[in-house]
Amino acid sequence: MVVVVAAPRGRDGFEPWRDIPAVAARVLRPRIDAIACELVETIRTEVGGYRAAPNTDVGRDVLAAVRRAVAQFVSLIENPVAPSSDDVEFFRRLGRTEYRNGRELDDLQAAYRVGARVACRRYAQIAQAAALPMTTVLSISDAVLAHIDNLANESAKGYAEAKSHGVDDPGRRRRALVERLVRRNPPEVGPSTAELAERAGWAVPDALACLVVDDPGGGRFRFDPDVLLLERAGELTAVIPGPRVAAACAAVGGARAAVGPVLPVAETWLSRYCARLALRTLPRSPEVIAADQHLLELFLRAGEPLGALLGRRGVDRLAELGAGKAARLAETLAALLASWGRSAPEIAAELGIHPQTARYRLRQLDEVFGDRMGDPDFRYEAETVLRLRALRRRG
Repeated sequence: MVVVVAAPRGRDGFEPWRDIPAVAARVLRPRIDAIACELVETIRTEVGGYRAAPNTDVGRDVLAAVRRAVAQFVSLIENPVAPSSDDVEFFRRLGRTEYRNGRELDDLQAAYRVGARVACRRYAQIAQAAALPMTTVLSISDAVLAHIDNLANESAKGYAEAKSHGVDDPGRRRRALVERLVRRNPPEVGPSTAELAERAGWAVPDALACLVVDDPGGGRFRFDPDVLLLERAGELTAVIPGPRVAAACAAVGGARAAVGPVLPVAETWLSRYCARLALRTLPRSPEVIAADQHLLELFLRAGEPLGALLGRRGVDRLAELGAGKAARLAETLAALLASWGRSAPEIAAELGIHPQTARYRLRQLDEVFGDRMGDPDFRYEAETVLRLRALRRRG
């Protein structure tokens, strides 16, 4: 059954979107994505609880919500009585999510206020650039405020609904704690890690590690009670006190998983980052991947795009010599850089070639790179690029 909900009303039945001509929607619609991105950047800058990077779960949630709000506003201008039950549910769900994640409603309401301010300014600029009448510009500003007020009210209802059904939910308190632990830059406002841990009845350890499991399969693993869990989008993160790491890894035997290094509590995010990076970049393994045994490789793989740029300005000059010769000289360069100052016979022994061949290749390298061969920065860059390429060949 499709439920058709009339257009939202402002306070006292005020509906300023009815005064906006449809041409305004045609001007705004092509700019929905650009407007949403601008609003998100401002919200991330001004609202502490939403400073997460765009590629985090919180960052993606904020972008989805803002884009939904902008698109709904444009649709409201086009058709004030369009079906909107899905939108109502979406913004109520935002409020429920805030509660279940252990956050107060203050950050979400602040985000609405910031969004309204920026949207009013941006919409007015677009309308004026399109030579729309000033009365339309003013109506748009009134409509934005009424629209955001409605969305904020729906989210407040969702928050209140969730709160009424889970006032003393232990799972919510543990989730709020783990959400804060895995944030690189947790908000400065709100309860501290120690306060959240006390509410959750969790003893804060001296150090911990994050175990990340790909496709956990609905909670089929059995962990010790003091392991905190966060599951979303087919990924399970287990925050584990240091002494429990071995037992937790054994509990996920057979699953695709990686464990980050054991670190101080304030660096929980870093342990998780290492584990996730290991899962994403290292070859599959039947065992749990110990990220701290591959830190250099993870470092290189994480910077792979930058490594490609370094290669363009340095090592890629070898490509001008042709594929075969470039490969041989790159091999020789790698052997030389592995222990600077090696003699031609030593390089020849490592590569299994004649010393005279090694001398010839070294002269060619001098011809290609000249004085740069004596520059420590260049040698470091070149070795980094060559190591990265070797990793790529290994898969």
